[in-house]
Amino acid sequence: MTAQLLANTVVGIVLVGFLAWRQATWRALDPARVWRAPLVLGVVGVVVLAESVAAVTTLDVLFLGIEALAAVAAGLAMGAMTRFRTTATPDDHGRVLQARTGWAGAGLWVLLIVVRIGLDVVGGHLGTHLLTSTGVVLLVLALNRAARALVVDQRIPHTARGMMVR
Repeated sequence: MTAQLLANTVVGIVLVGFLAWRQATWRALDPARVWRAPLVLGVVGVVVLAESVAAVTTLDVLFLGIEALAAVAAGLAMGAMTRFRTTATPDDHGRVLQARTGWAGAGLWVLLIVVRIGLDVVGGHLGTHLLTSTGVVLLVLALNRAARALVVDQRIPHTARGMMVR
């Protein structure tokens, strides 16, 4: 295992652990914030990837495609299992709608990281180098968060939309 792969694994596990914990707890829902994380992760991922990649092979693209599909599928499932509730009193920003995915969503994070590590290991043995880039890790997280945001944004209860501050 290379130092780069080990660093990516540690960063991935810490990020996934943090995001899994956040999904298991009720949090105020702000539609603008739903899209903020995927946009920031995506932009940073593209910048990091552009600085670190010299040559991209067909095998790199194939493995990246598989990883992207897994991330989007998990994100769509997370969005579909998101639950909403309305609180009696607004928070400091006037929000009364809360959402969470629960521990099932956290389980999907664990599954996604296992798939990611597995693809890294298999791809590394086959000679792919793109998957070990931190930029790819960030792009995969961005894809997952964007897929979730797409579903959650469509599922926000219509009665709650008027109560939320935009």
